[in-house]
Amino acid sequence: MTHPSATLAEFAAQLNHDDIPAAVLRRTEDLLLDTLASILAGSSARAVQSIARFSDAMGPASGPSENMVTRRTSSPLFAAMVNAAAAHMVEQDDVHNGAVFHPAAVVFPPAVAVAQALGRSGKELLTACVAGYEVGIRVGEFLGRSHYKIFHTTGTAGALAAAAAVGRLLNLSSEQMLHALGSAGTQAAGLWEFLRDAADSKQLHTAKAAANGITAAYLAHDGFTGARRILEGLQGMGAGMSTDADPTRLTDGLGTRWTVLETSFKFHASCRHTHPAADALLKVVTEQNLAIGDIASVVAHVHQGAIDVLGPVVNPTTVHQSKFSMGTVLGLIAQQRRAGLPEFDAALNDPAIADFRGKVTMELDPEVDGAYPAQWIGKVTVTTTGGQSFFARVDEPKGDPGNTLSRPEIEDKSRRLGTYRNAATTEEVETIIQRVWGLEDQTLVGRFL
Repeated sequence: MTHPSATLAEFAAQLNHDDIPAAVLRRTEDLLLDTLASILAGSSARAVQSIARFSDAMGPASGPSENMVTRRTSSPLFAAMVNAAAAHMVEQDDVHNGAVFHPAAVVFPPAVAVAQALGRSGKELLTACVAGYEVGIRVGEFLGRSHYKIFHTTGTAGALAAAAAVGRLLNLSSEQMLHALGSAGTQAAGLWEFLRDAADSKQLHTAKAAANGITAAYLAHDGFTGARRILEGLQGMGAGMSTDADPTRLTDGLGTRWTVLETSFKFHASCRHTHPAADALLKVVTEQNLAIGDIASVVAHVHQGAIDVLGPVVNPTTVHQSKFSMGTVLGLIAQQRRAGLPEFDAALNDPAIADFRGKVTMELDPEVDGAYPAQWIGKVTVTTTGGQSFFARVDEPKGDPGNTLSRPEIEDKSRRLGTYRNAATTEEVETIIQRVWGLEDQTLVGRFL
C-alpha cells in the first residue's frame, strides 16, 4: 500500500547518483566543507569534549571511522556521535528555512562515518547525503510550526535524516528503508527547555540523532522492523509531536524539487533566528555610520518562532547561550559590525554589550510572521541618542539561497572555522578543502585529517 512514509522511503532507497542534478551535488560538497570546518571549530568545547570522553569510555579503542574531535578512530556509531555534537556547537552549520532544521549536523557525520567503514566512494557518499537532506527536510516541513515551538526539529527530524543517509549507504531496499525510518522516528527527541538553563542538551540532540539514525538503519539491514507509518500514523510523530502536521509535505516534489538547493549557510555565529535582524541592523549602522554608543534602542520586528526560541534567554551565562540572545547579537553588530566566533568569546563579560541588551526588544510583526518559515524577513527600527529614527529591512539574510555564499566565501569561512582555537593547521584545512572539491572522483572516502 502506498502512503507518504512509504513513498519517502522508496525515494531514499532508490536514489542514484545519476538522478541528482550537478548543481545539487556541488551544493552538497559546499555544505560538507562547511560542516567539516564547523566540526573542527566546535571540537574543543567543553560539552563536545564530554561526549568525546563518553565515546572513549563506551566505544572501541579504534575502528574504521574518523573521530575528528579526538583525531582517533572508532566505530561508525561513536565517531558520528562526537562529530555531530561538534558540528552543531558553534552555531555555524546550515539551516533550511522552511523546515527550521539544521540538516548538516545530522546527515554528514553519520554518512561520512559509515562511508569510511563500508569503503564507499565519494559518489556514494554524496548520493547518501542528498537522500538524508531530502528526507529530513521534508519531515521537518511535515511536523510544522507547532512542533518547533516545543521540539528541536534538528533532534527529531534529524534521526530520520541520518537513517535515510546511512540506509542509502547500506543499500537498503525500499521496505528496509521504511523500517529504518520507523525505528528512527520512534527514537526521535529533543526539547527546547535546555535554553532556559544554558544546558548542554543541544549537542546531545545532534549526537543522538546521528547515532539513532545509524542504529535504525543497521537494524533494518538485519531484518529489524519499525512502524510503517511512523510519520503520519494515528500514533506517529505527527500525532504526538504536532498540531499542524501536513502529510503532503512528505512527498512534495520528490525527485524534482531539491531541498539541498534551498538550504542556507550561516554567516553569523549565532542562532539563525537572530540573523535577519542582525543583517537589518548592520544595514543601518553601516549606512548611518553609527557606533554602539549612538544607539538608544532597537526594536527587532520578528516572527513568533524567534520569540519562542530567543525569548527565554534574557541574561546569558555562557557563550553558547549568548548566541540565542537577540540583544547580544545585535550588540556585536553595533559594536563590531560582525558576530563571529572571536566576537562572541569576548562579548560575554563586556559591559557595553550587557548594557546594549537592555536596549533591544523583540516585537511580533504580522508580515514577518506570515512569511515565516518560507522566508525569514529582517526588520529593525533604530532610535539614536540624538532622537533620530531609522528603519531597515532585509528580505534575504546573508547565506540564504538568493544571497548565498560563493565557493571562495565558503573556503574563507572554512579557514576561519578550521583554525579556530588551533583546532587544525592552515595546511590541514587546505587539504580538507581540496579533498571535498575532489570528492566525486574519489573511489574511497578516507580520513579528512
